Amino acid sequence: MKLLRLGAPGSERPAVLAGDGRTYDLAGLTRDIDGAFLAADGVDRVRTALREGLLPELDPAGQRVGAPVARPGKVVCVGLNYRDHAAETGAPVPERPVVFMKDPGTVVGPYDTVLVPRGSVKTDWEVELAVVIGRRARYLDDPRDAAGVVAGYAVSNDVSERAFQLELSPQWDLGKSCETFNPLGPWLVTADEVPDAQALGLRLSVNGVPRQNGTTTDMVFSVAHIVWYLSQYMVLEPGDVINTGTPAGVALGLPGTPYLRAGDTVELEIDGLGRQRQTFENA
Repeated sequence: MKLLRLGAPGSERPAVLAGDGRTYDLAGLTRDIDGAFLAADGVDRVRTALREGLLPELDPAGQRVGAPVARPGKVVCVGLNYRDHAAETGAPVPERPVVFMKDPGTVVGPYDTVLVPRGSVKTDWEVELAVVIGRRARYLDDPRDAAGVVAGYAVSNDVSERAFQLELSPQWDLGKSCETFNPLGPWLVTADEVPDAQALGLRLSVNGVPRQNGTTTDMVFSVAHIVWYLSQYMVLEPGDVINTGTPAGVALGLPGTPYLRAGDTVELEIDGLGRQRQTFENA
């Protein structure tokens, strides 16, 4: 299944895109697609309601698509998690996951406008596989246990301001947490529809020019390892989002390639998880 949220910011309506290509309204089943919904076996309840024909059809035409998960408690990111990306930035391949946090308020819809921050000279793009947590994860015993806590996957654009990130602080948060810096969606694709999270192609273009073309096969640390590893140091709650890293092709690693400016358009996609498109404007 593909869970989504339709409507104006703050007034999104929960919905599901079923295998028959039709969109069905979930408002009678849940107030929203959020951590509480996921924790209460929401995915299974939607699956049952679909099978029993209990959901009314919904016409999505002309409606804004919001982020597929409302109000994530936290957005945890893993840096330098593709060997080719580490190489292009001149960084060694990490021996342990490089972990940082991103303000959950950065999460916006997949087609929303992204704002170039005031004073920015190095706003960059990063297509990433996002993992959405469905059950509480605390001190998982083994990476194999990760499958039991993952609700599903989504496309994420981990937009970054490299000067803020690398030149203003020893930590990366300033360059990662600017408003609108995490388009997510269009869907939360449930885990059962992603048979192998380590075999997904990721692509991104800027103004129609291909910039990133990678595969999750090249991850340094797998999704299962990341979820297990994070659970050793923090409690992962339902609705939390994990950005798992980006392949080569970012502006930071392409000398002479311009960074993003107002008027630029970024398009990105991941196999089976959908496509995004954002136009950038000045904040």
